[in-house]
Amino acid sequence: MPTPPVTELTDRARAIFRLVVEGYLDSGQPVGSKALAGEGGLNLSPASIRSVLADLEGLGLLAAPHTSAGRMPTESGLRLFVDGMMQVAEPTREERKAIERRLAEPGPIEQALEQTSAILSDISGAAGMVMVPRLEPRLAQLSLVNLGQGRVLAVLVGEDGAIENRVIELGEGVSPQLLEQASNYITARLAGRTLPESVAAMRSEIASGRSQLDEASRSLVERGLAVWSEDAAQRPVLIVRGQAKLLDEAALSDLERVRSLLDDLENKQSVAELLESAREAEATRIFIGSENRLFALSGSSVIASPYRDREGRVVGVLGVIGPTRLNYARVVPMVDFTARSLGKLIG
Repeated sequence: MPTPPVTELTDRARAIFRLVVEGYLDSGQPVGSKALAGEGGLNLSPASIRSVLADLEGLGLLAAPHTSAGRMPTESGLRLFVDGMMQVAEPTREERKAIERRLAEPGPIEQALEQTSAILSDISGAAGMVMVPRLEPRLAQLSLVNLGQGRVLAVLVGEDGAIENRVIELGEGVSPQLLEQASNYITARLAGRTLPESVAAMRSEIASGRSQLDEASRSLVERGLAVWSEDAAQRPVLIVRGQAKLLDEAALSDLERVRSLLDDLENKQSVAELLESAREAEATRIFIGSENRLFALSGSSVIASPYRDREGRVVGVLGVIGPTRLNYARVVPMVDFTARSLGKLIG
């Protein structure tokens, strides 16, 4: 059933729905009609409140885990609350200064990334995650060496002196002259560029007819560079801190869910892929429960934000992961501020 827009709820239903969600996010426990009747400003009997709760349950916004228990928000209810009702609590001046002070501690950028993950864990009471900026070496020289049987060794030398090797499967019929021509082309035309920049420049030159390479050489150059570019993109590095905070008192009644979440976090490649989906976002993204396939079984939420270098380029993603009862109103702006603060340190 599609989630109704918040404007379709009556004022009474909105007030009761907000109290249930906020009470659940605060305690991790279902909220009953008696507790709601005691809230100031409602002026409703428990019977009237129960009637509204039943209506909200019928709309798929609330659920009762047990017959005699109170109500808690469903994933659809949390999405409605986050998108249409939540009032974010911006970090205080003291909180902002504390974050900036921890990030500014002397040390290499790797230390700042570790600190960022720990900060995110501290402010959320859950696990903090930081995707390390991709290493994009600038090309100094690329050599192609025939290994026989259709296999070619690509030797990449970066401007920083780093050397990496990759084996490319090209098929039979690759001559030494062809390899030399392709190597010379790459070194002469593309030196000083990163791999993605090199691929884009090479394709542009070939498409415009400015390249003097024949068809075989074009294919070899493109495949050689594409292998490098794809390989760099497929090697994300993820820092996760604060997993132990997922084992709080509220989690003790749902250990299977927490165990599933911890297993998911062990698969850092899959977690990194999830964070990658937030890379092009203009603002902080929120994934609630089964909205993301990876954490559907553990019923967890992810709050993620891209962070940029001083030139405004997205270089990584950071965020937190925890139970769906995260304090979204507090954590979302804190994640956003931490992303902006980290970006100021990235050259």
